[in-house]
Amino acid sequence: MIYTVTFNPSLDYIVSVDDFRLGLTNRTSSELMLPGGKGINVSTVLNNLGLENTALGFIAGFTGEEIARRVNEMGIKADFIKISQGFSRINLKLKTIDGTEINGQGPAIPTEKLEELFSKLEQLEKGDVLILAGSIPSTISKDIYKTILKRLAGKEVLVVVDATGDLLKNVLEEKPFLVKPNIHELEEFFNVNFTGKEQVLPYAKELQEMGAKNVLVSMAGDGALFLSKEGDAYIADAPRGTLVNAVGAGDSMVAGFLAGWLKKETIGNEQDKKERYVHAFRMSVAAGSASAFSEYLATKEEIQKLYEICRIEKIYK
Repeated sequence: MIYTVTFNPSLDYIVSVDDFRLGLTNRTSSELMLPGGKGINVSTVLNNLGLENTALGFIAGFTGEEIARRVNEMGIKADFIKISQGFSRINLKLKTIDGTEINGQGPAIPTEKLEELFSKLEQLEKGDVLILAGSIPSTISKDIYKTILKRLAGKEVLVVVDATGDLLKNVLEEKPFLVKPNIHELEEFFNVNFTGKEQVLPYAKELQEMGAKNVLVSMAGDGALFLSKEGDAYIADAPRGTLVNAVGAGDSMVAGFLAGWLKKETIGNEQDKKERYVHAFRMSVAAGSASAFSEYLATKEEIQKLYEICRIEKIYK
């Protein structure tokens, strides 16, 4: 079974405002309300690709109830933990100014509710997949992902981490199967400024040296880079298309990679392993791009269409 964890789910209010003017009253030209949070986005795309999964996380208040209702309406299995105080956040996404967001804080998560999540995760078994994705409320320690991996040590659970800053730094020594920073997060993590995508590989290698087994770096319109645990590096140009909504594109890459990895059978030889990596990477680029070109998160048909035109190039080893 595949499980996603979203510590801070949201209702994403995605709006278009033509000719936005600061300090004045602006009116929307389009509106969309969706359940959000990186883990939920991953669950959605996995579900679209036919991979059964369970969305875990915390919800609170009337917004939490609406998140749960909408997730259930989409046919995604969920097992959210309810918090009695506060309410789940609402995130405002301004679609007409790419990358402009105002994200809410979310509720405080009591210790006993964290223990409830730990109890659920301790039921995971060998072969299960766990995706830890996104931010956490400020009341939770930045080593929470590391704590989860330590509790799962020895269970042979495949763990993917999509996080930034200290959340990512702290978890690396537990050797997650895959980490997926975007290029801006990688710059911030290492306090550097890339002037070309060819500069990304050394820092992906550094993440690997710090503990990550596989590293997937999304680079928006410049495509993506993948570094396997065997040391093979691949790069992909982004398929051409019209950017419609960048929200969830990176999460879609995580889902696409996992779908490609889990559905590609191997017989264990080196060539077969490499083909599995290439297929998973190609699926990730197709899924991320398909979501970016869509009003909402990508469907299976949209992903498959772009998969056919994605081109992967080996650049190292």
